[in-house]
Amino acid sequence: MINKDNVEVVETKYTVVSITCDVCKKEYLEDDRLETQEFTHIRHRGGYASVFGDEESIECDICQHCLNKLLKGKYRVVS
Repeated sequence: MINKDNVEVVETKYTVVSITCDVCKKEYLEDDRLETQEFTHIRHRGGYASVFGDEESIECDICQHCLNKLLKGKYRVVS
């Protein structure tokens, strides 16, 4: 027979409280949804002979303002 009882379990959860732009270093609080939802998150793993290093993983979080400055005139707006 399996005997059961209610046991309280305390769990630690990690939650995002802010995002910092890796370009301008400005911190945006998670409450500022209009800004944080517009972040671009780059997660890339380079292959053999990559300029980033053989099979190195890189990450970058860029706010919409910095992304626009970096790419202005180099991107296409498509529907």
